[in-house]
Amino acid sequence: MLKFMKITGSGNDFVLLNNLDGKIRNRSKLAIELCRYKYGIGADGAIFLEKSRKADYKMRIFNSDGSEAEMCGNGLRCLIRFIHEQKISKKTSFLIETLAGIYETHFNKPDVSIRMFLVKEPCLNVSVDVEGEKILLHMLNTGVPHAVIITDDIDNAPVVKYGKLIRYHRVFQPSGTNVDWLEIIDKHHGRVRTYERGVEDETLACGTGIVASVLCGAMLGKFTSPVEIVARSGEKLTVSFSDDFKEIFFKGGTRVIFEGKWINR
Repeated sequence: MLKFMKITGSGNDFVLLNNLDGKIRNRSKLAIELCRYKYGIGADGAIFLEKSRKADYKMRIFNSDGSEAEMCGNGLRCLIRFIHEQKISKKTSFLIETLAGIYETHFNKPDVSIRMFLVKEPCLNVSVDVEGEKILLHMLNTGVPHAVIITDDIDNAPVVKYGKLIRYHRVFQPSGTNVDWLEIIDKHHGRVRTYERGVEDETLACGTGIVASVLCGAMLGKFTSPVEIVARSGEKLTVSFSDDFKEIFFKGGTRVIFEGKWINR
């Protein structure tokens, strides 16, 4: 029997478990079972809080298909809320180790802010062929890889159809990519929709995708810090950054949906 909490970060929902004792080992299989709608709890991913030798804690995150992700912005925000709700620590600022690196976080209920960084040098204005159509996209890695497409009509963007094709495109092999559609409203506002790798569908919000989209827009001269993004869920998240992109902060709200016990029968 495992105690869990289900927490959402702007519509991106996760099942969170305390694994500081290291007893949970079959994380991938468990994530698949936990995340299944109608048969499990239902979520975009499962997050395990674990010990770290490099930071305050370590985050292990597994997508609903059982694949492990290097990083998840909304997932990390939910983890910080989980630490607070479970009274694991009274601190409000934490260093969290992930497979993508160590992140600085700060909790101010219900908001969590994360200091983000670019894992790799961005590659802008890349043209890829998708079913005979040339698609202009921009490649950024904000913890996980993202391909950003700028659109004037995000409501009618072919997020699932093209997201699936671009996610598996040979340009992004072998690991694939997340795919984001960005609509720029003005210098400080935009909208983002994301097809998430590992979930294999559009999600209501994607933290690393929102950060990648904002940085992409800023590098193209379309955004000025701070930028407020409306996610597919309708919730608003904020990205602020310095001119040289050495200082990047991502902030948004979190909400506990419910908690319970997982009985494996």
